[in-house]
Amino acid sequence: MPEKETIEKARQDAREGKSPSTQAGEFVHEEIEHVKEGKHGARSAKQVIAIGLSKARRAGVKLPPPKAGASAKTKTQAQHDSEKGRAGDREPSRTRSRASTKALQHEGHTAVSHAALSKQARSSARHRSAAS
Repeated sequence: MPEKETIEKARQDAREGKSPSTQAGEFVHEEIEHVKEGKHGARSAKQVIAIGLSKARRAGVKLPPPKAGASAKTKTQAQHDSEKGRAGDREPSRTRSRASTKALQHEGHTAVSHAALSKQARSSARHRSAAS
């Protein structure tokens, strides 16, 4: 479950008219901090970003599902997260939550190193057009 401070920052961004991706950035930043402080680990920077986006959708940020190139499972999960966010059902299953956190604790913390995040940003930028 996202921290109250993160949800408030995202709501502030929404009030200011900022884009959904900017609002979701607060949740991604929170996940990066969680890995850095050792709350849990991650296999890659991509995984950390995915966890943050999932939390954002479940918190009600109106993020569209990923475009072409993503697997059907990823699109379905994003759709499911968005529905959860719209429904206002924000109480996660304790058992499932604990299981996923425990699994992530076995992963490393290099996914949020400066080099890993920089590499992810460059890779993502390469896929974008010059116009955007």
